[in-house]
Amino acid sequence: MDTDQALRRLVAERERLEELRLAAGRLSAGAAEAAERELASADQHPAELATETIEREMDQSVVAHAETELAEIDAALVRLDQGTYGLCEECGRPINEARLDALPAARYCVEDQAKHSRNGRVRR
Repeated sequence: MDTDQALRRLVAERERLEELRLAAGRLSAGAAEAAERELASADQHPAELATETIEREMDQSVVAHAETELAEIDAALVRLDQGTYGLCEECGRPINEARLDALPAARYCVEDQAKHSRNGRVRR
């Protein structure tokens, strides 16, 4: 495991998630302001209000998901500093490189992730 490469991967993923979170937050805030302005107008059709509400909820969902992923990335950065990055938190064996490429914040090897998923405790 090349720690410099892992650090670059984690930092790049963190930056991508921050941009996504900020963009979704701006969209959500702008939509909320527009909705308030339009709510003041009695001319708005109920279907339009429903569409705006759904879009706002989707933006909020994107923000919440990005924040969860950011916490996972931060935890992975801590593991990198501690020298445990790339090791399964369950069995202690190395996590496959391809898995870490796909999910840089992965906490478990594929086998242990499957066990956690089957038990209803989905974690990476």
